[in-house]
Amino acid sequence: MTSQAQAASALLDVCGLAFLGFPLHPAGRLSDERAQHLFKIEVPMLFLQGTRDKLADVALLQRLTERLGARASLQLLQDADHSFHVPARAGRKDADVRREMMDMLAAWTFSVTSRRG
Repeated sequence: MTSQAQAASALLDVCGLAFLGFPLHPAGRLSDERAQHLFKIEVPMLFLQGTRDKLADVALLQRLTERLGARASLQLLQDADHSFHVPARAGRKDADVRREMMDMLAAWTFSVTSRRG
């Protein structure tokens, strides 16, 4: 993962990291051990996560991003799983979720890059 490389030694010209479905833990085994390296990262981080992602319990991820502080942002995509698929009962299509996700990513990217000057 790029985040592990960034944690080991800041990568040249990297001004932020965006995670599209961060795999916080194996399915059914809640833990945040996989994220401990993130505390060594000093650039902004964006977590785009589905609320039905079996690889990232929402409550656990929310606590993690709170502990990371201002450098971490969490955006939840309602009813989406790890692949950002939504069930038919959600009333929207996968393409709608992906469009929403890309809009969030674009806004965050603009925000991060405009701060660089």
